[in-house]
Amino acid sequence: MKPVRRFLRRLRASLLGPRDEDRLRDEIAQHIAFQTADNLRGGMPPAEARRQALLKFGAVEAIKEDYRDRRGLPFLDNLRRDTRFALRQMVRNPGFSATAIVMLALGMCAGVAIFAFVDAALLRPLPYRDPTRVVGVYEKIPVCPRCNLSYLDYLDWKAQNTVFSAFDAYSNNGFLLTTPEGVEQGLGARVTAGFFRTLGVTPVLGRDFAPGEDLASAPFVVLISYSAWQQRFGGRPDALGQSVILNGAPATVIGVLPRDFHFAPAEPADFWTGLRPSGGCYDRRSCHNLYGVARLKDGVPVATALAGMKTIAQQLEKQYPDSNLGQGAEVVSLADVVLGPVRPVLLVLLAGAGLLLLIAGVNVAGLLLVRSESRRREIAVRSAMGGSAARLIGQFVTEGVLLAGAGSAIGLLNARWLIQLLRGLIPLPVLAGMPYLRELGFSGRVSLFAAAIALLAAALFSLTPLSRLSLPRIRESLATGTRGSAGLVWRNFGSKLVVLELVIAVVLLVGAGLLGRSLNRLLHVDLGFEPDRLATLRIGAARYATPEKSIALERRIFAEAAALPGVQSAALSTTLPLVGGNTVWVRVEGRPYHGEHWEVAYRSVSAGYFTTLRARLLRGRYFTDAEDASKPAVAVVDRNFANQFLPGENPIGKRILYAPTTTQPPIEIVGMVETMKEGAADKDTLPTLYVAFNQNPGGFFSLVVRTSQAAEAALPSLAASIRHIDPSIAAFGAFTMSQRLDNSSAAYLRRASAWLVGGFAVFALLLSVVGLYGVVAYSVSCRTREIGVRMALGARRRSVYRLILGESGRLSAIGIVAGLGLSVAASTLLGSLLFGVRPWDIPTLTAVAVLLGLAALFASFLPARRAASIDPVEALRTE
Repeated sequence: MKPVRRFLRRLRASLLGPRDEDRLRDEIAQHIAFQTADNLRGGMPPAEARRQALLKFGAVEAIKEDYRDRRGLPFLDNLRRDTRFALRQMVRNPGFSATAIVMLALGMCAGVAIFAFVDAALLRPLPYRDPTRVVGVYEKIPVCPRCNLSYLDYLDWKAQNTVFSAFDAYSNNGFLLTTPEGVEQGLGARVTAGFFRTLGVTPVLGRDFAPGEDLASAPFVVLISYSAWQQRFGGRPDALGQSVILNGAPATVIGVLPRDFHFAPAEPADFWTGLRPSGGCYDRRSCHNLYGVARLKDGVPVATALAGMKTIAQQLEKQYPDSNLGQGAEVVSLADVVLGPVRPVLLVLLAGAGLLLLIAGVNVAGLLLVRSESRRREIAVRSAMGGSAARLIGQFVTEGVLLAGAGSAIGLLNARWLIQLLRGLIPLPVLAGMPYLRELGFSGRVSLFAAAIALLAAALFSLTPLSRLSLPRIRESLATGTRGSAGLVWRNFGSKLVVLELVIAVVLLVGAGLLGRSLNRLLHVDLGFEPDRLATLRIGAARYATPEKSIALERRIFAEAAALPGVQSAALSTTLPLVGGNTVWVRVEGRPYHGEHWEVAYRSVSAGYFTTLRARLLRGRYFTDAEDASKPAVAVVDRNFANQFLPGENPIGKRILYAPTTTQPPIEIVGMVETMKEGAADKDTLPTLYVAFNQNPGGFFSLVVRTSQAAEAALPSLAASIRHIDPSIAAFGAFTMSQRLDNSSAAYLRRASAWLVGGFAVFALLLSVVGLYGVVAYSVSCRTREIGVRMALGARRRSVYRLILGESGRLSAIGIVAGLGLSVAASTLLGSLLFGVRPWDIPTLTAVAVLLGLAALFASFLPARRAASIDPVEALRTE
């Protein structure tokens, strides 16, 4: 404050110099002298003549100050004085000041931190040209509303559509990257040549794919991400033209993508190559391995594009009934594709943070209201001494702005820390699929949001006490005092605030309870196997793709794993449980077939797979190690498969075929196991077909090991044993099965939501209980005389308890009942996050009602006990 005072003094001196002060003093003295002379001529004694002259002239110093204000900077002077006075008031009332500042800081911190995530994910435009015109294109069947495309369908859709200006496809399969240190996982995707032009993305270095450069006959070229350019090539321009070894073949680097580019459906991705279709799956319409991305023509909305693609799908269905029967089309905005699973979570968290901010504002407003009522006499005295309404308003505004500024500053400082904390709590596999969070932080919109909260808080903190200011009523306080009016205001208005706080607390507690129960149900869902003590590892061995080499590698891996301490059994599978993907169409041999698409999950597993997972065998047997390509093809199915395709029949001995047509021999079902979660834990599992790994080997698979010790301890030695076999084998994705469940997107989104909403709910519960205690305690203090009279007239202590607890019970009942009704309606917004529970889950609603009821009873008991302990004589004497 000292530099400000010096500045004001210099500024006033420049506007009002010493000569002006002298002239002002001389003029006042001369005026008083003239008046004194007139009084003397009227016969007054000299002393009385001067006294009367001074009285008639008025307060000399006040006139001087008024003159200075007109010539100087009254606004700055008043602001300085109001600020000093407000700071003194805050220091004299540390409990009130700290409470108000901490409440606002907590609300600001939570609101800004969550809004930063909303801004990064939902508000920040995707890094493409005119991103609202880019859409995702899918095939649609009853069991899969957004399914991938077959390559041949993609070509027909691209050629026949009239709604897209560009239509391309991508596949998010990765690579094996050869480095000087060995072979490792190369994160990447395969795209058609026009993919980046469809998105509207231009490389910052080099060039894009040329037309035809995505064909198998074209040279093998690759675009790399900006981060890969920095990490692997040091950001050097001569990276162009160099080669990287992907899946054993050299690919020439032709371009570097922009720093801010990301494409979440295929992330994480460092290497982007052409699609290079070459036989196999690419020659069959029944094999779906691509996703579409398109740019709408100008003036074409998404609905029109969807109708056009449905028409093409219907034409292909008639043209190819065996492969395209029942296949429709789906077109959605790319923003929905990228942010679909995250949007409801962020909106729920933003709503929770908003309610927390609201309850903090309500509490501070209540505190300010009571404080302004208790200061009525002070304001009345200041008004009687000449304080204008403008000066009183300025004082309250200054105090409100100081409180809001302090709370906002502390909240913003902690919001930065909270943003990084929340980002750090996201599991790395989940975070890798959220590239839009790379630039998470204080953007312009986040800063504007924080400024808006601070301004609203300042307005609320200023207007709340001003709403009680009425100069005529304030002046009456000089005679009547303040206790009665403050007590009446707090009992009437404060009770309404408490009810509002209880309603908000109920809504947040019910939301947290439902999310917590959903998470618990998800983590304890019946997986169909025992996930404890299972270590998993993804293996890429492109050099061992032939059947003979793959089987030999399998046995070598088992031998190495068996030699590790604590390993009980090991097995291989092309796809792990909880992962999903890899489906085929099947039909039952000898049954009528009319092109039905019986889509089942497809897994190639080794002989010891089911015993390693401890799956439950229901009928038949498992595979044997001797069942290789020289033996008849065999399969194991799950309960879902048998119930859907062979209802009421014994599946053992039945033979199935790949559909729609196939040259492969039939596969005999030799066993049936209990259904295992072969996809996301919160989704229904497709019927699953397991075939013998030795009859369907490959170069990419997963190793599953059951140990007698903690599975985490086995992961490093397991990866080392694979590299010991052959340095050209890539071993990556080392996780325990429990970690795969705990860190899955489904579990993380529910866990984060439950923890954050639960934190908001706990804070709201504490505030509502404290608010209820304050209302009841203040009511008791204002009714001391009444209670004393009651007890003097013979009222018993239990009747006093009944009186006080009845008042608080009424407030609590209103808040809880209204909150339960509102929470059922609000919980329907959690639809996609709830698993195994409904918005009107009775145990959750009951638990919340009981918890709040007990908390309210505890908050009311202490004031009721104090009221029942009042000595009537002392109460009457005090009053």
